[in-house]
Amino acid sequence: MDNLIEIKNLRTYFNQYGKTIKAVDGVSFNIERGKTLGVVGESGCGKSVTAQSIMRIEPQSAKIVSGEILYFPEGGSKPTNIAVYRNSAKELDRFRGKDISMVFQEPMSSLCPVYTVGNQVMEAVLLHQDISKREARDVTVDMFRKVGISNPEQRVNEYPHQLSGGMRQRVMIATALCCRPKLLIADEPTTALDVTVQAQILDLLESLQEELGMSIMMITHNLGIIAHMVETVVVMYLGKVVEIAPVDELFHDARHPYTRALLKSIPKLTERNADRLDTISGSVPDALHYPSGCTFHPRCESCRENCKTTVPELCEVTSGHFVSCLYPKEVE
Repeated sequence: MDNLIEIKNLRTYFNQYGKTIKAVDGVSFNIERGKTLGVVGESGCGKSVTAQSIMRIEPQSAKIVSGEILYFPEGGSKPTNIAVYRNSAKELDRFRGKDISMVFQEPMSSLCPVYTVGNQVMEAVLLHQDISKREARDVTVDMFRKVGISNPEQRVNEYPHQLSGGMRQRVMIATALCCRPKLLIADEPTTALDVTVQAQILDLLESLQEELGMSIMMITHNLGIIAHMVETVVVMYLGKVVEIAPVDELFHDARHPYTRALLKSIPKLTERNADRLDTISGSVPDALHYPSGCTFHPRCESCRENCKTTVPELCEVTSGHFVSCLYPKEVE
C-alpha cells in the first residue's frame, strides 16, 4: 500500500488538575495516498484529538507522550516524524496548510468576524506561496469558484456574518485546499447543516479529491456518510482503536461488540413498528476513571470474566480487518 500517513502507537495525554487523561492511548492506523479514511465513535473517544495531533495543533494542556506520526512525501523520500516537533515549531509551517490541512466542525467559530473571508483565505495562500497579493486574490477567487461559491468576485469582500452556514463551510474548505494539500482532515464538516447542504458539501469534497488527488480523513458520527464516502473505517472507543476494516466488510461483518452496537442503533426505514431505537447500554465512563481490562466491558452484552482484567490487542482476523477484542464475533 502507498501510505501517505502512518500513525504508530500514538499517545496524546492531557494533564488537568494534576491528573492524566488518556485522550489518545496507543492509536495506530494508516492513511493511503488518494484514499478516504473514516474515523467514527462516540463523543469523547479521541477522534478530534487524534486529528489535532496529526496537525500538531493539540491544546496546550495536551502532550504527545509517545508514538510516531510519519508523513511520506512524494518521490520516495525519507518520511518525517511529525510527532517529534513542538506544536509551535517553525518546521511544522511547511506541513500545516500546505501538505496537511483541516476543516473544522463549526466555521463561524473558525473564521475571524472582523476580516473579510477573502483576506482570511489569502493569508493562507501568501504564507505558503511566493506570490503577490494580487495573485493571491486571483487564487482565492478561483478557489471560491471551485468550491461552488456563487459570484466569487463579490464574496471575497464579504464578512463571515454575511454568508450562510453552507457558504461559510465552503469558505473553510477553500482555505484548506488553496495550497492543494496532500491530506485533508475533515472534522465533522457537515455538523449543523441541513441535509441538502450536507449532500452538496460531501459531493464537493469527492469532486475536489478526484481533481487534486488528495487523501481525506473523514471524522464523523454519521455512519451514512461513512458508507457513502470512505474506503476504510477506523472505530475508536475511549482513546483506543477497537476495529479497522474496509467499509463494506465493516457494515456486513463487524466483529467488535461496540461496532455492532453502533450499527444496530441506526434507524431503519424498513421497520414499520413503533419500537424504540436500539441503544448502547450504559454511558461513556469518566475520563479519569477508565475501566480495567477491555474498556468496553461494562457496556458489552457479551462480556466474560477475563474481559474485566485482560487488555485486548488489535489483531488481524481477516485480510485488512483488525479487531481489538478477546472474543470477536462472526456474522451468523
